[in-house]
Amino acid sequence: MTKSRLEAFSDGVIAVIITIMVLEIKVPQGIDAMVLAPVVPVFLTYVVSFVFVGIYWNNHHHLFHAVHHVNGATLRANLHLLFWLALAPFVTGWAGTSHFATLPVPHTARSYSERPARTTSSLASCSGRTARTHCRRGHSGGTLKGGISMAIYVAAIVIAFVQPLVSCALYVLVAAIWLCPDPRFEKLLSRER
Repeated sequence: MTKSRLEAFSDGVIAVIITIMVLEIKVPQGIDAMVLAPVVPVFLTYVVSFVFVGIYWNNHHHLFHAVHHVNGATLRANLHLLFWLALAPFVTGWAGTSHFATLPVPHTARSYSERPARTTSSLASCSGRTARTHCRRGHSGGTLKGGISMAIYVAAIVIAFVQPLVSCALYVLVAAIWLCPDPRFEKLLSRER
């Protein structure tokens, strides 16, 4: 399979995920502001979900600029990622419609805490002295940013059983950390050009 076909498939799945998420927001009946109150938690989960899926799409796009060869392992890892992202509308919708109850909130983290796949690329191999400076621990996922994110997710899951709203705030914090893609992508790709 070619890299462009895999990217097109992934883009299509992510577009469907985003579309399904917005369909979870039901149009309120009535004309005053009070009818919007029940929709607010669902809308907030939509916003956070949209940002997370957008971050994954953005990083997926950057990562595949560095991919030289698509093999079976890459296909399986990509499908694994898409499987968990496709659950995002369900778990975030559940969290929103339950008004951030204790049980649904920790499940939201599972959809968003997926490790990136290993790839056959300059980013994954981190060859050369300069690249090793930016890829100190090998493939993606071994960065300080990745470690902090996983620690926050673990804390958010534990805290969700006591304070679900604090847990949701921690999910937003992770999104803020990842709004800018991993700088290794840009640095390594500019060196290759």
